[in-house]
Amino acid sequence: MPTSSPTVPDVLDAAEAVLARSGILAPDVDSELIVGHVLGLGRGEVQAARLTGRRLHPRDAALIAELADRRATREPVQHITGVAGFRSLELSVGPGVFVPRPETEQVTQIAIDALLAVPAPSPLAVDLGTGSGAIALSLAKEVPAARVFGVENSVDAFLWAVENSRRVGAANASIIFDDLAHALPELDGTVSVVISNPPYVPDAAVPIDPEVRLFDPAAALYGGEDGLDVVRVLSQAAARLLQPGGTLVIEHGELQGASIRSILSADGWRAPATFPDYTMRDRATTAIRS
Repeated sequence: MPTSSPTVPDVLDAAEAVLARSGILAPDVDSELIVGHVLGLGRGEVQAARLTGRRLHPRDAALIAELADRRATREPVQHITGVAGFRSLELSVGPGVFVPRPETEQVTQIAIDALLAVPAPSPLAVDLGTGSGAIALSLAKEVPAARVFGVENSVDAFLWAVENSRRVGAANASIIFDDLAHALPELDGTVSVVISNPPYVPDAAVPIDPEVRLFDPAAALYGGEDGLDVVRVLSQAAARLLQPGGTLVIEHGELQGASIRSILSADGWRAPATFPDYTMRDRATTAIRS
């Protein structure tokens, strides 16, 4: 390749500058993800290529610049690369499905721990509103003895979840198209763990981040006037599905823990408790089926 060809440091520096000007919080990370996507490299390999000054074809450099310009419009980097990392998984994502967030990984761990503690040889778990399938597929891969069901009622999100189920190859996971209020009646009273990351943003609380406001599906964000309409339905559905002593895990906003504990207590749940995420913001509430 001619010595005048661009280098990885060149394109990374240019992309980072474009993203920084647009207000991206981690322009270095997103630039590495974009370069890695175009060159077929992991982030560590991109960082190594920066250090060695690896040269690349002008065509690749032009594509990287084009994708950086897209990211500068605040299109999620996961939509640009087509993938999102979640725990040990790499999931396909794009328009029509909620992009899984790092904080949900910690909420998922609560459900995994509860599932691992079940003495039954093949416990059942249900993820209500599975979206991309991130939670359900993580449970299935990390607790291979379990049978896991992910329920989704958005056609677009359901198709992403089915694709991810194929991608991950978890034979013990099933993706079900249904409304969470009525799904899986054949499992009533037999499930050990129910988890959900429901829509919980109050209708009037429009998210500040353009990536969320403009690209995440509204049905995955907004939960009514106080954000808890789906949580109320979820409380009833989970009580139907869970066996006595089964665990419910709900992700929510940092100011909603007390309200959710009140809803669950009124519905007869035992020991509702709220837990913070790594930033010490309340993120998940659990309860035990009476």
